[in-house]
Amino acid sequence: MRRHVIIGYFDPLDRTKIPIRDDETATHLHLIASKRRLDYGIGRALDDLARLGIFPSEVGLDLLILAAHVYAADIRISRATESQDSWTREIRLVVPVSNPARWTAAAPLLKRMLDFLTGDRWTLDFRSRPPGFTRMVPLPYRHPSGTRYDKLALFSGGLDSLIGAIDTLEASLKPLLISHVNEGATSDAQNTCFEALRRYYQESSFDRLRVWMNFPEGFIQGVEAESTTRGRSFLFFAIGVLAGTGFDGGFTLQAPENGFIALNVPLDPLRLGSLSTRTMHPFYLTCWNRLLEMLGIAGHVENPYWDKTKGEMVIACANPELLHQLIANSLSCSSPTKGRWQGRGIEHCGYCLPCLIRRAALEKSFGRGTDPTTYTLTDITGQILDTRQAEGQQVRSFQFAIERLRTNPDLAKLLIHKPGPLSGESPANLKALADVYRRGLGEVATLLAGVRTRPS
Repeated sequence: MRRHVIIGYFDPLDRTKIPIRDDETATHLHLIASKRRLDYGIGRALDDLARLGIFPSEVGLDLLILAAHVYAADIRISRATESQDSWTREIRLVVPVSNPARWTAAAPLLKRMLDFLTGDRWTLDFRSRPPGFTRMVPLPYRHPSGTRYDKLALFSGGLDSLIGAIDTLEASLKPLLISHVNEGATSDAQNTCFEALRRYYQESSFDRLRVWMNFPEGFIQGVEAESTTRGRSFLFFAIGVLAGTGFDGGFTLQAPENGFIALNVPLDPLRLGSLSTRTMHPFYLTCWNRLLEMLGIAGHVENPYWDKTKGEMVIACANPELLHQLIANSLSCSSPTKGRWQGRGIEHCGYCLPCLIRRAALEKSFGRGTDPTTYTLTDITGQILDTRQAEGQQVRSFQFAIERLRTNPDLAKLLIHKPGPLSGESPANLKALADVYRRGLGEVATLLAGVRTRPS
C-alpha cells in the first residue's frame, strides 16, 4: 500500500516547495498546456462557454480544477495495488486556487463528500495560484445581455438524462446540457441523443457544454489504472457549476436520476461500500448544496426524479413517442464494451445492475417484447444463469433482495439508511424514499419472474 499526493501546478517555472511526507508518492499535475492555456479540456470549456456568452467566476474555475485533481487520482490510482484492503486508497491533493482561505474553510466538507463518494480517505490542501495566474477566466468581450438559458441539466447519454432533457424541452424551457466524455461509447450516445433532440426541437435555442477530460495511462508512474470511476460524478457536477457561475442571478443544476438507483440500497451484504455507488445519493446532493453556499456560489443542485422509479420516469415522460424513438440510442450499461470479447460492438450487456433496471423499466412502460435496446444477453429466461459468472451475479443479488423484502416489507424503512446518511430528510421524504425502493425493486421482480439462477 502507498499513500499518494497529487500536486497541481500552473506555471512550469513554479518552484514552490510542497512538503512531502516520507510515506507519500508524489505526482505533479501540470495544468497549463502552453501559452497560459489550461490543459485537460479545461481551457476548451472556457472557450466554449465564452462562445455561448457565459463567463464563469474564478471560484467556479477553482472547482473544476479541483475536480480534475480528483478525477486524475480516481482513475489512475489502482485500488488493487495501492490500498491495504484492495479498495480504500489514501490520497492527498494540493490544489492551486484563487482564494485559499475560502477553500480551506470548505475542506472538511469536501473531504466528507469525497470519502462518501469514492470510499477512499482524502486530504485536501489548498495554496494560492502563482503570480500572473490570478485571473484565468476570459473577460466578457461584449456587454452581457443576460443568460439565455433557463437551467442547467446533466446530460450523460443515459436514459434518465434523456428523459430529463425531453421533459425540460417540452416545458418550453431552454436548458444548457452538461456532458463529460472520456471514451468513445459514452461520446457516441451523447452525440446521437443530442443531435436527435436538436432536430426535433429546432425552434428551441438550447445548447450543450461538452468537456472531454481524461488522463493518460501511466500518469501515476509505476501504477496501473483504476476502472471503478466513483469520483466521476464530482467532475460532472463541477462542470455544471462552472457554467452556472456565469448565469445571471443564480442557477439550478438538474441531475436527472431515478430515485431507486440514486438511493442504491445494497442488494445483498456483499454490496456494502465498494460495490454500492453513491453518485446521486440524497446525502451527496445535500453536501453539494452546502458546498455551493460555503463557496458563495448562488446555485442549487436538484434531482427532480428522486421519488420516481425508472419505469415511472418513462411512463411520465412528456413526449413518450419521441422517447421510444430514441431509447436505443441512450446508454445505461456499466460496461458497454465487454461484448467485444465475443466479437460484438458497443451494446448493453443486459445483465449488469443498470441494464436490469433499464429492462425492467421499459418492460413496465411499453410491455414485454417492445424494448428496442440491443442486449448481449437477449433472453434472461431462456437458460439457467450461472451466479459465479457476470451474467448471473446481479440477477441473483436482485433475487435475494426481492425475497428479503417480500418476507418483511417494513424492512425498506431500515434498508434505505444503509447506503448513507439520511438524517436531514423529513419524515415525509423518508417515507417516499422507502416507497420508491419498494416500487423499484418491484419493477425488477416482475422482470425476473421465471428467471433461474444457480452456481456452476
